[in-house]
Amino acid sequence: MQIVHPSIDVVHSKVDQAIDQLLKKDYCLLQIDANERAISHRLGLYLQLLFEDWHVDCEYNRNLASPKRLEQYEEFFDENQRIWNIAETNSITVFPDIIVHERGTSNNLLVIEMKKTTSQISNDFDYLKLKEFKYQYGYPHALFLKLITGRKEIGVETKDYLPEQQRFSKQYPQNR
Repeated sequence: MQIVHPSIDVVHSKVDQAIDQLLKKDYCLLQIDANERAISHRLGLYLQLLFEDWHVDCEYNRNLASPKRLEQYEEFFDENQRIWNIAETNSITVFPDIIVHERGTSNNLLVIEMKKTTSQISNDFDYLKLKEFKYQYGYPHALFLKLITGRKEIGVETKDYLPEQQRFSKQYPQNR
């Protein structure tokens, strides 16, 4: 039996609680500028405690049994500029930072892309992925979360929920 989706207010409240736990219990990871995967893993643990009936996974690249792909986009990494460029050609395999879903089904709830303030890479590709996850995989909730790292005073710089489903347009946000 499919898990019922909570309201938008419940989802946002639980995410806020998980972020608060991360900032209180794992502040040292943010202060020392630990790897983004380590930080997103800890946030995923707090989310799992709050979304008890759901599965919370980090770097999960599956759509049922197949690799999770974003159609019509091929990524190129520019080593000189350290930014992502997108060409509308082939599909790419993607690894969302955190997802809340029901494994083995297409019942998806929340996708999160995280970034640290110390990252030199543009936010653009993260926003593109979130929009496409909403469109292609039916995630009703998509969050871009940028955490303040690498200094004594840590916190949240950006917590941006994407609006209702929208398809990628060439006008995605510039370094939000």
